[in-house]
Amino acid sequence: MAEHWRQSLIKPDVSLRQTIAVIDKTALQIALVVDDDNQLQGVVTDGDIRRALIKGLSLETRVDQVMNKHPRKVQIEDSVTTIKAIMQQNQLSQLPVVDRQGRVVGLKTLQSMFSRPTYNNPVFLLAGGLGSRLRPLTDHCPKPLLQIGGKPILETIIEQFVDAGFSQFFIAVHYLADQIKDYFGDGRQWGVNIHYIEEQEPMGTAGAIGLLPDDLPELPLLVMNGDILTQVDFPRLLAFHQQEQARATLCVRQFEYQIPYGVVSLERDKITGIVEKPIHSCFSSAGIYVLDQSLVNQIRQQKRIDMPVLLNQLIENDTKVALFPIHEYWLDIGREADFLRAKGEFAHIF
Repeated sequence: MAEHWRQSLIKPDVSLRQTIAVIDKTALQIALVVDDDNQLQGVVTDGDIRRALIKGLSLETRVDQVMNKHPRKVQIEDSVTTIKAIMQQNQLSQLPVVDRQGRVVGLKTLQSMFSRPTYNNPVFLLAGGLGSRLRPLTDHCPKPLLQIGGKPILETIIEQFVDAGFSQFFIAVHYLADQIKDYFGDGRQWGVNIHYIEEQEPMGTAGAIGLLPDDLPELPLLVMNGDILTQVDFPRLLAFHQQEQARATLCVRQFEYQIPYGVVSLERDKITGIVEKPIHSCFSSAGIYVLDQSLVNQIRQQKRIDMPVLLNQLIENDTKVALFPIHEYWLDIGREADFLRAKGEFAHIF
């Protein structure tokens, strides 16, 4: 049992911000909350934190306000067979190990108990845009092939998915499509399968999904814009989608903006308050989605459709659309300033 599980131990008064740092550092996808005697008080996962953010809690919230206070755990004397069975029956990726006094003595993970997971879920990358805001850089080069860190943006994205265990890729192409197809070919250089979906005309930000073949496995589809640099953990995203039992999951970023003036509140003709330079916060789309396979047919019937329209259709029909807040590194390379920023940050982030 690797000793680095000890790095996942935190105290109940630790903030969510500090907990995220612990989860990311250990790569165990969980933090174990213990008291001064090392007795297990609760556990917190990446999904717990994201659900807390959706509810409006801040990153300074104490972890004991968010943690699962009654987690499943195993005893130190439990056999490997028993632990594997508990993991499989309850769809768990981690299990704390405790002694008879309830003190944490280890952590069993799915990765350590089984071979590295692989995913048959198809990955759909949107790479057909004109990149107009990046001209003249994109006059003769499609935006996904612009190089950052010595390689095209899209290559970095594909390599991240490959490292996470994904191997089935579809790339939507339109503008300067042959350059993208010539560079990536059939994907064998990366040990994956790459197929191309060619848009003869712009079909909106979701329309090309309807061109996917109808013999795909009945598994959720991961969709991502081909001009995003991020450190999102894709297996975590997929697990979150399945746990939420949503038909679609939308990745979001928390966006804050400050009004540079004092804002006056009125009730009829009476001033009820004045707030100096207030900061407003909202969630904005991050260009990454998980969609159930059944949505492919719905998109196919509409041909041209944008992703917000599709998601609003689901919401209007009382179909669950989950939110997955991204607190990891994320940058949409839409403008020249973003491109230059990405060039400067790449070596420190990736």
